[in-house]
Amino acid sequence: MTQTSPASSYTGRPISRVDGRAKVTGSAKYAGDFNADNMAYGFVVESTVTRGRIKQIVVSEALRVPGVLAVITHENRPQVADNPEAWKDEVAPEEGRPFRPLYDDQIWFNGQPIALVLAEEWEIARYAASLIRVNYEARSFATDLRVKLDAATTVDRPAKPRGDAAKAFAAAEVRHQADYYIPTEHHNPIELFATTVVWDGDGKLTVHDKTQGVQNVGNFLASAFKKNKDDFRVVSPFVGGAFGSGLRPQYQVVLAVMGTLKLERSVRLVLTRQQMYGLGYRPPTIERLALGAKKDGTLDAVTHEAIGATSEFEDFSRNDAGWSAQLYKSPNARYVQRIVHLDRPTSCDMRAPGAATGVYGLESAMDELAVALKIDPVELRLRCYSDRDQNEDVPFTSKALRDCYRQAAEAFGWSKRSPEPRSMRDGNNLVGWGMASGIWEALQMPMAVRIVMTANGYAEVSCAASDIGPGTYTVMSQVAADSLGLPIENVTIKLGDSTLPKAPVEGGSWMAASSCHAVLATADEVRKELLEAAKKMPDTPLAGVPPEDVALFEGKLVSRKDAARVVSVADIMQHGGLERIEKEKTNEFKEDGKYSKNTHSAVFVEVKVDEQLGVIRVTRVVSAIAAGRVINPKTGGSQIMGAIVGGIGMALQEETVYDHGIGRIINANLAEYHVPVNADINDIQVIFVDEKDTLINRLGMKGLGEIGIVGVAAAVANAVYHATGVRVRDLPITLDKVLARGGAPAAA
Repeated sequence: MTQTSPASSYTGRPISRVDGRAKVTGSAKYAGDFNADNMAYGFVVESTVTRGRIKQIVVSEALRVPGVLAVITHENRPQVADNPEAWKDEVAPEEGRPFRPLYDDQIWFNGQPIALVLAEEWEIARYAASLIRVNYEARSFATDLRVKLDAATTVDRPAKPRGDAAKAFAAAEVRHQADYYIPTEHHNPIELFATTVVWDGDGKLTVHDKTQGVQNVGNFLASAFKKNKDDFRVVSPFVGGAFGSGLRPQYQVVLAVMGTLKLERSVRLVLTRQQMYGLGYRPPTIERLALGAKKDGTLDAVTHEAIGATSEFEDFSRNDAGWSAQLYKSPNARYVQRIVHLDRPTSCDMRAPGAATGVYGLESAMDELAVALKIDPVELRLRCYSDRDQNEDVPFTSKALRDCYRQAAEAFGWSKRSPEPRSMRDGNNLVGWGMASGIWEALQMPMAVRIVMTANGYAEVSCAASDIGPGTYTVMSQVAADSLGLPIENVTIKLGDSTLPKAPVEGGSWMAASSCHAVLATADEVRKELLEAAKKMPDTPLAGVPPEDVALFEGKLVSRKDAARVVSVADIMQHGGLERIEKEKTNEFKEDGKYSKNTHSAVFVEVKVDEQLGVIRVTRVVSAIAAGRVINPKTGGSQIMGAIVGGIGMALQEETVYDHGIGRIINANLAEYHVPVNADINDIQVIFVDEKDTLINRLGMKGLGEIGIVGVAAAVANAVYHATGVRVRDLPITLDKVLARGGAPAAA
């Protein structure tokens, strides 16, 4: 019998975004775009002290402004839960007490919301907010990580140690030890954080919120306001960027609900750009690396200690220190993760949390070790290459990192690199070439999908997942079209509604794999029902065919082993009297601990540094990515390019600057918080390395959102050293740091 299998029509192809037209035409609605009758508008009043308590808050002058409806403070807010545990959302830190806006008179950080002004117009609310007067009892505070290092506490997160790292380091033939610093960074998505709460008059609220997890927000609100879960419907069909800032419910959603309950009318609250700096952030972190090696470049010892910052009221941290065990062999290793409590908001996840920072330190240290050993940086990594996850002592489902090094190096022209610093030039510019490895977890989460397939050949696929911009609508459409045998234009995806089937928050690069496999699992159920109906047809060619041996293709149910055994879906449904088939299935991934699951990358960067001025430009980037099967190389490539831009910003521009004397951010705007713009970005080449992974999941796919940024900052830093001979270990690398360390002009 001839073995046949319907060819995949969409999976793996560079399909344009199915939601692209809605976004470019403006028909896509975001949290602050939804309208309702009788809308009121809110404006937040923030604390101007960093730590203390409110002695008196005077709102009388604000209330006299025509059009002002109410001013909510801790003294007159609607009733909320007193138990701090009730304020924990599904991704909250395990230890600590979440921030509760307008809960009491305590001030925990500068910029903390202390009042909400509600008015008929936003401009009226903003003006009235300026009239509120507050008397504080100020207390001493600390916002600088470096001044509280002695108070750092250990977090039980990194992997267990191997051997005796201290002894092996002391005995090593070649040693490198240094601290690397990453400053506070803020996410700065294009869309401001906003919430529109629609008052229906029946006690139930529809909450349009900027969030990465609508069900997380709905459950959080029900708990915080002591109501039933079905009292809140949270909707977020589109998100204008988040990068982790929307994983947890932000305070504006609580205040907007308070306003609606207070007024019994719809309320819209949009934070200003400056107010968004009072939300979460990438924590400032010190990465302390100690590498001991033999003269042949093999590692004897790795010690990685990371010290990050969190608030006084929650213990937020991520694994910065453990990545080396998945990249490089070392018989002796020690990992330490510490946090310092500061008078700031709680830090939070930002693209590739832990890896973007920890791998920056690790890969900078590996470059410095290569210099000390006089070994090519790529060759050093190959000599230290690990085929097993040493943390868990298990192999990888796949690890094509060697191929990443080879393909990226060839595309970049690495063989033409002169190893000596300051040895490559382009006119008045010093040219530097640097590289780094990248790694991230290939995570997968349980998720449910509902499919409704109609007799006329259309399907609606729905779940509560959010699409924060990576192309979730599109990859789900591709997999659904193939698994249901339909044209992609006949598939509709519904996302971002808490009433839809259960989904996790979108983060950690787990959404693509999780959602696509939930689609596959539910499509299996649709196919089974169609097969059962087909077997009831007289003289059916599919008699005796098991469910796993049939596929849906071009509107037909066909045997995978014999294409002649086929029945049209329309005939099956007509014969069975089926106008529609509706199935819902939760897909889960079995974890047996036998393998480590990761994505990998090799990043090669060229910089040009003006020898007189010290101005640094990134002129070329080549990034080779090993992430299993890529469902959509167009949206996937866009994800990697965007992440690379973020990595360039991390290396050269991004820094949230505090005046530690007053505990306040002094560049809380996009004029002075610098991010890359078009003029900063030149040639970026993304290579997807062919990596077949038959173990990780049915499609052999891994997430792409985070891996693109990991290693980029280190590669830029290493390139700057190669260009100038100056090693800058504290980000961002700015021209003043290069000049101060003698990077230009040329030495006499």
